[in-house]
Amino acid sequence: MSVVEGKAMTAIADVAASRTFDGVDLHALAAAIQTPFYAYSANAIRQRIAGLQTAFDGLDHRICYAVKANSNIAILQLMAHQGIGADIVSVGELQRSLAAGIPAERIVFSGVGKTREEIGKALAVGVWRFNVESADELALLEQVAKEQGACARAAVRINPDVDAQTHAKISTGKAENKFGVSIDEARRWFVQSSGSAHLRLDGLHAHIGSQILSLEPFRRALRRVEDFRRELVEAGHEIRSVDIGGGLGVSYRAGLDRPVDVNEYAALVREIFASFNGTLVLEPGRYLVGEAGILLTRAIRVKSAGEREFLVVDAAMNDLLRPSLYEAWHDIVPLHDRREPARYDVVGPVCETGDTFARDRAMTRCRAGDLLMIGGAGAYGSSMASTYNSRPLTAEVLLDDGRYAVIRRRQSFAEMVAGEQLPQAWNET
Repeated sequence: MSVVEGKAMTAIADVAASRTFDGVDLHALAAAIQTPFYAYSANAIRQRIAGLQTAFDGLDHRICYAVKANSNIAILQLMAHQGIGADIVSVGELQRSLAAGIPAERIVFSGVGKTREEIGKALAVGVWRFNVESADELALLEQVAKEQGACARAAVRINPDVDAQTHAKISTGKAENKFGVSIDEARRWFVQSSGSAHLRLDGLHAHIGSQILSLEPFRRALRRVEDFRRELVEAGHEIRSVDIGGGLGVSYRAGLDRPVDVNEYAALVREIFASFNGTLVLEPGRYLVGEAGILLTRAIRVKSAGEREFLVVDAAMNDLLRPSLYEAWHDIVPLHDRREPARYDVVGPVCETGDTFARDRAMTRCRAGDLLMIGGAGAYGSSMASTYNSRPLTAEVLLDDGRYAVIRRRQSFAEMVAGEQLPQAWNET
């Protein structure tokens, strides 16, 4: 599939016009599977991967998909088949990645709260690198590696204090954020860790945030990383890898969001790290899967309340949390032929005012039973879902050239309560 074809396939207007996604008829799909459910285009994901690999061709680089964006094992297997590694933040994500066929030597372990148990399990399977975020973690990593008779490979996550110009809740590179350490502290780590038999600190890591739509924050952050790398090399420290994180944004608002061109991004990276001979690590998540997914939902009813009209759909905030958590925009498109204009607050059935996907959104008039598509739902949709209000986790479906496969069935009530039980015996402490 060409880049042009891939872009056209995921454009929400084209999907709405054809009522097909990756060659699959959406009305037929919704007749076979109970709404709401997620549908992902395998070809759209492959196209994004290919575009990123082409942009960085010729550089010593490694792409490690940010598993938190969409952790379905089938999606991870697709990544594995394309030679993509994993960026994980928990043992659960480690287990998912290994089960999907991503080898441990292509996995980097990030996150501010790694426990002794998690570090031990990751060391035991041989993950490639740990991105370390505190002095306490660094000491624990060395200690656990010593207990296992191993040598842990690590990168220090520095906080470059750069505003990513994104939503406050997904900004991670400012001094006030919990992630990473200052360059001054990182400098001390390299001095203190020199000569350790169980810790090899020879990498740098920086990730300033998510959904970034401008090159400038990347430019400022990466220049600080490269300046620090050169300083370390001049001081006699070997730097074998530089992890530049992720953060590339996607288009949530058709015609308004202008994502960074991946080739321009790659050119910037080439320019800044022109003198670096080690491995560059990229951690894309949303960029690879965000626009490759949609959430299909049906209208339950239209409710009039004075001058407002509420379009109540069967999807809810427990299925797609981003609008409630981040005030995030997702395009919402009715998949019918009526053209009468209307304006709706699009809401779900959950008993929270925050269970709102859109306010005063212009669209065509809807009726009960109409099928609607919520775009840009491939990242941080199913992976952030819950069973709030005792609503089952939705199904997920992978589409590929006119065929589909259910990659997570809709959760049953029995599965939802499987871990719960009435008190059988009481214990005293």
